[in-house]
Amino acid sequence: MTPIRLAFGAGLLSAAGVYVLVLGTLLTNHEWWPPGDRTPAYYLHWTLVSVFDVALVVTAALDWGAWTLPQSASLVGGALAVLGTVVFAWGARTLHADETMGVTGDLYTGGPYAYTRNPQYVGMIVGVTGFALAVDSALVAALAAVHVGWVILLPRAEEPHLRAEFGAAYERYARRVPRFVGLRTVRRAIAGCRG
Repeated sequence: MTPIRLAFGAGLLSAAGVYVLVLGTLLTNHEWWPPGDRTPAYYLHWTLVSVFDVALVVTAALDWGAWTLPQSASLVGGALAVLGTVVFAWGARTLHADETMGVTGDLYTGGPYAYTRNPQYVGMIVGVTGFALAVDSALVAALAAVHVGWVILLPRAEEPHLRAEFGAAYERYARRVPRFVGLRTVRRAIAGCRG
């Protein structure tokens, strides 16, 4: 087995593990994600994510430029990767370290959380999509698509936990702010720029 196939396979297997945890939460009564505390599911999730991240970077390094996209796509991808990283960092910086990793904390509704309930996930989606374009690799694009898929599912697994933890306060927040990005996000951003 070649190093590229090994890295790509490790990425797919670890992603499959993350999907099992997230879908297990969505389809059963067992809460695998978010852990709420440092449970075995917490350590399993972050081990799988770490393996995936390493596999993604190794696949990118070994398969860089193999897709032969136009250079403009790589440039747009680089810009999106930077934008996604900035959005992710803004969201992560607002939370405490444990909360960023799924441990229950406070309900945040200000800063980036006034525009989207999941700024870190929005940043991940934009960033990993941009990374795939910048790297110009079909294998990296496939891993990025798998990653985006699980990131889209994560909030759906987290929301019952947040409703149970924060009750009416979370319900009011969820009615006011979109899960990802919507017209309300754009209106708030424009109003914030004007005021």
